[in-house]
Amino acid sequence: MKDKPHYHGHRQRLKERLCSNSQNLADYEILELMLGQVLPRQDTKPIAKALLADFDSLSGVFRASDERLKKVKGIGPGVIIFFTLLREFWARMSEEPMFTQNALSSPEAVANAAIARIGNLAIEQFWVALVNNGNKVICWEKLSEGTVDKTAVFPREVVSLALRNNASGVILAHNHPGGDPNPSPEDLSRTMEIASACIELEIRLLDHVIVTADKFFSFKKEGRLQF
Repeated sequence: MKDKPHYHGHRQRLKERLCSNSQNLADYEILELMLGQVLPRQDTKPIAKALLADFDSLSGVFRASDERLKKVKGIGPGVIIFFTLLREFWARMSEEPMFTQNALSSPEAVANAAIARIGNLAIEQFWVALVNNGNKVICWEKLSEGTVDKTAVFPREVVSLALRNNASGVILAHNHPGGDPNPSPEDLSRTMEIASACIELEIRLLDHVIVTADKFFSFKKEGRLQF
């Protein structure tokens, strides 16, 4: 029988160190163990180090687009699927607090959910959280998808979704792929149009949250919703 590849023993030692004291592992070692789950017959240390060299940190690797990940030697479809699964796992964990709270009391719950769900996308998406009379979230849904710097959403779409779900309030959320969460002139005018449409039907516009990969802007928190 041929000897096992050298990295088998190394990977086993990493696993033992992980179970003994996970905080003592270096970032590249955490990453190579993760990659080993989908590349069991490959030495994943060079791939882990290449990823960190390209994206600077574990969070940079985690947030990297599929297109950029594919450019790293050793990254194939299996790894892309693995990272997609990790991102979806994180997004759903981040969305849970929004639904488990009895009532939303701050913009952070929706902002954190939006950051995890759409903050790192290369195109804009517009999402809506619907709440009942007690401000408990009853629905979190994508309303539209656009381009790198624009997404079209119409007031009638927002109020129609609210009416279909018997919601009394709405929270708007969309992302800025450019990295600046501050609202554009179009964001300001669109928010006012939606607010006016909501008022006419006695639907409360509670907030509009704009997110990036790690920051957010809240219209309510910044005093930009005067209704």
